[in-house]
Amino acid sequence: MYGAQHLHEFGGLPAVDFRHTTDGGSRPAADSVAWRVSVDPYDDDRPWEAEFADFLDTVDPAGVRALIIGQWGEAYEENSSVPIDLVIAAADRLTSLEAVFVGDLEAEEAEITWIEHADVTALPAAFPALTEFGVRGGSGLVFPPMKHERLRSLTIQAGGLPVEVVRGVLESELPALERLDLWLGVSAYEGNTDVADLAPLLSGTRFPRLDHLGVRNSEIQNEVAAAVASAPVVAQLRVLDLSNGTLGDEGAAALLEGQPLTHLELLDLHHHFLTGAMEERVRAALEPHGVRVDLSEKCEPWGDRGAEGRYTAVSE
Repeated sequence: MYGAQHLHEFGGLPAVDFRHTTDGGSRPAADSVAWRVSVDPYDDDRPWEAEFADFLDTVDPAGVRALIIGQWGEAYEENSSVPIDLVIAAADRLTSLEAVFVGDLEAEEAEITWIEHADVTALPAAFPALTEFGVRGGSGLVFPPMKHERLRSLTIQAGGLPVEVVRGVLESELPALERLDLWLGVSAYEGNTDVADLAPLLSGTRFPRLDHLGVRNSEIQNEVAAAVASAPVVAQLRVLDLSNGTLGDEGAAALLEGQPLTHLELLDLHHHFLTGAMEERVRAALEPHGVRVDLSEKCEPWGDRGAEGRYTAVSE
């Protein structure tokens, strides 16, 4: 398995680490990058509050368009309400903020299942102009149904995504939503969502502007693929992303035997367990129609366990 990696870009901007000390060099313009604010959890003299205060005093906060909340301390002891509350308190200074990501920690900093959260919806509620919101980590994550008029992209990356979070997302009023990316994860880490819970999403009526759908990193990827194969939502999509999970020939065959997918721009199946013959079937069915198919990261099951030896790309 692979651990989660730091974001290289966010909100359409390259990600750059803010540091409170400088070597005299110039910083990028406030609106030209996505600023990642993080601290060393072993530096007791440098809490996230101090780093964020320096960020607001050093970088023109009124120009900041994208903010990435990185490590805020020992993420398995302090939950994300610590940095979220501080960002909300600065809402009157961060007047151009359009994109926020919470929990951009690499595996070396904290496994994705160790990142503790609370109710993260207070943050988009405090920024009505927000168009992109992302969260990494599912432990303790609370996502009650919310209403947001301008949010176009929502990403929740988890090694195990509780069904209550999925239900909260799918009961939210997000009329502008164009991109939804959910990492369902595995049951061993509270990933207890099943296909039936996705019904409001797959119906195509919940988010009428959705054109990029990711239901990923799941140990039930074959079942998801089979449900997607006949789901009305597919007709409105440009991108369908079923990557990072345990997809095998069963799920791929269900996709090919379902509704046409030739209108898609991209079918992303990377990190998969397809045989070579099935890979060829998928390519032959879609690529002549101009569909880009990502079948990179072909995986082999652990040991001789067959389908039971399949694994998601990110769990712990």
